[in-house]
Amino acid sequence: MHEIETMKNSTTIPIEMDEGVFLNQIKAREFGEELSGAYCFAEPYPHIVIDNFLPTQLANEILLNFPINRNINSEYEYNHAGIQEHKRQIFPNNTNAFCRNIFGFFNSASFLQFLEGLTTIDGIISDSYFNGGGFHEISRGGKLGVHADFRINEQLHLSRRINVLIYLNDNWQDEWGGQLEIWDKDMKNKVHSISPIFNRCVIFNTDANSYHGHPDPLNCPPDITRKSIALYYYTASKAIYEEVPANTTMYVSRPKENTLTKRNALKLRLQNYAKDLLPPILFRKLRNLKKKFK
Repeated sequence: MHEIETMKNSTTIPIEMDEGVFLNQIKAREFGEELSGAYCFAEPYPHIVIDNFLPTQLANEILLNFPINRNINSEYEYNHAGIQEHKRQIFPNNTNAFCRNIFGFFNSASFLQFLEGLTTIDGIISDSYFNGGGFHEISRGGKLGVHADFRINEQLHLSRRINVLIYLNDNWQDEWGGQLEIWDKDMKNKVHSISPIFNRCVIFNTDANSYHGHPDPLNCPPDITRKSIALYYYTASKAIYEEVPANTTMYVSRPKENTLTKRNALKLRLQNYAKDLLPPILFRKLRNLKKKFK
């Protein structure tokens, strides 16, 4: 059993992730499901804080490979006075092979199964383009105003559902600031203040009023920055079924195909048309009758 400490509806799980958990989809989902109650009922919106999230050696290697070259192509600097200052984003495709493999892992089926088990959101999709994601770094004096994130990925036409933040700040001191603030939905009270310590993971729902940020300027030494991994996950809209039938594979036969092939191809197409045209309850009954009399 994982030791779970609950304080003011915020949950910290002081457990180091087993290296084998995310290599197996079933284990990954089970691990997420163990924590789903704490996640879903957290206030002011679903979230969780998991300490020692990655195996220590892996977290250390990620930090060692954190890109420090400020001349990387396609790197973004964010400076909006009073709102977002001294923030640098590095896309995974502009990092070395080790880091690209790590981000590939965060997009893997096993990691998605962990997130589905944790959040109870089905059909989670990763973003291969890492829109807004990747490595984030904020230097002295930098800040990120309290905000609710964008919820539509316009490039992929997907709904953003989950934020995952993994902090990479070794020996971070509280007096340096940089705590992730979580505010209530009316922006009247700061509910939680989460220090960005090394190998701490924060996961939360991306909703219209999931307000968060670190709005006070960092007071860290000039040679130290606030480092993190940011990952965003999505779901597709069910409205797609109004435009495209949910058919299975549609087989066709060539002009000179043998009779058996033609017959089976036609049968499979008719089944698809029946699924599209008949009410679901009637289609299920017909399918069950067919199985019964086979």
